[in-house]
Amino acid sequence: MDLQLKNKTALVTGASAGIGKGIARMLAREGVDVAICSRRPEAIAAAATEISAETGRKIVGIPADLTKDKDARSFVAKSHEALGRVDIMVNNAGSSPGGVLEHLSEADWAQSLQLKFMGYVRCLRYVLPLMVRQGGGRVVNLIGNDGVKPSYWEIAPGAANAAGQNLTLSLAGQYGRHGISFCAVNPGPVRTERWAGLVAAMSRDMKLPYEEADKLAPAAIPMGRIAEVEECANLVTMLASPLMHMVNGTMIEIDGGQEKALMDRLRDRK
Repeated sequence: MDLQLKNKTALVTGASAGIGKGIARMLAREGVDVAICSRRPEAIAAAATEISAETGRKIVGIPADLTKDKDARSFVAKSHEALGRVDIMVNNAGSSPGGVLEHLSEADWAQSLQLKFMGYVRCLRYVLPLMVRQGGGRVVNLIGNDGVKPSYWEIAPGAANAAGQNLTLSLAGQYGRHGISFCAVNPGPVRTERWAGLVAAMSRDMKLPYEEADKLAPAAIPMGRIAEVEECANLVTMLASPLMHMVNGTMIEIDGGQEKALMDRLRDRK
């Protein structure tokens, strides 16, 4: 199937590694020119060079800390200048610390909301006027299934995710008349560079050996494993296609049918 993405343009945040980098690579393979950002200048430059060499597409790496409004504004402006237009916006930047209430500090809560939620708000504040002027666009927000499947160990991610999901659905209602459609993708556990750190935090909070903590998420997933980066990237790339433009105000989980309540029960037994 031709996804009709050739010569489109996209912005992808949090793309120096993990899911964001995978999405940028997959879009470029489909013929999209992509601007990417992260807080690490060397890492984002390396990612841009790598993806461009592999795909032959224009990949623009821009350092940006999306907890800062001026950086979000600069990222969007520089991307627009380099690419000429913004057909697709993929908000992905940000992580949120897992843990039970007793282990979450004020800084943890601030980190969760400032980047994982407000980073999306800041980018959209500057991208949407561009899309309105050009007559349309597509927004895909990578959020997370913690917002729709509550878990006591993931209350900080859950709060940020629920806010992001509400934002996505609300803006779909506002901007549809401008030809701009929105979709939220909600991954469960994904095998990225961060996965080992998340398992270590579960091991700490649940007082489990690391090897046992690493089995908790797969045990709560009917398919028996966590997702791979490429699987998330495939879904986002498909949703970014003009063929999917009518998929507006929708949330899609990519978690193998994970049962968050089961995961909590498994922890409680330990």
